[in-house]
Amino acid sequence: MRTGTWIVCCLAALMVSCAQQGPQRPTQRKSSGPQVDSAQLALMALNQQLAESADEQIYRAMQTQEEPYALYEGGAWVTILHKGNTHADRLKQGDECVIHLQVLSLAGKLYQDTQQTICIGKHETLAVIEENIPEWHRGARVQMYVPWYSAFGIQGTAQIPPYENVIIVLDIR
Repeated sequence: MRTGTWIVCCLAALMVSCAQQGPQRPTQRKSSGPQVDSAQLALMALNQQLAESADEQIYRAMQTQEEPYALYEGGAWVTILHKGNTHADRLKQGDECVIHLQVLSLAGKLYQDTQQTICIGKHETLAVIEENIPEWHRGARVQMYVPWYSAFGIQGTAQIPPYENVIIVLDIR
C-alpha cells in the first residue's frame, strides 16, 4: 500500500471513529411521577393495614374509659383531665414550658416517665404533642391515646417497641 493511500485510510478511519453519535432513543418513556415498584406498593398496603388496625385498637381501648375523648390533630384521642389556669392565655408559638410526659402501653405498662423544658414551635417533643399543645393552658393535665404512626413509629425507642400504640399523660407547667 502506498504511503499516501495509507494516510488517507487512517484519516478516514479516525474521522469515522471520532464522529459524534446522534442522540440515542430512550429505552423507557419518562413518566410524569415517581416510579413505584411492586415491593413499595406491598409495603404501602401493609402500613395502611397496620394503621387501620392501630386505629381500631385505640378506639376499642378508649371506649373503656369514663372520660369523654375527642379526636385531635395527628390521630390522637384526647381528654382533658385538668384544664389548668384557664385565666391565662393559651400556650403559643415561642412560649417555653415544662412538660411531664408519661408514656404507657394500652395495657398500662409504664415505658417512659420524663420531664423536659420545651419551646413551642421548635419541635423538641413528639409532633402529636407539638401540634396540639396550643389547645391547652399551663397547669393542664391531658391524656392521649396515640396510634404508633403518630407516636414512636416503626422504629420505636430503646424503651418503646416499634408499632406500639401508646397512652400519653401530659402535665404542662
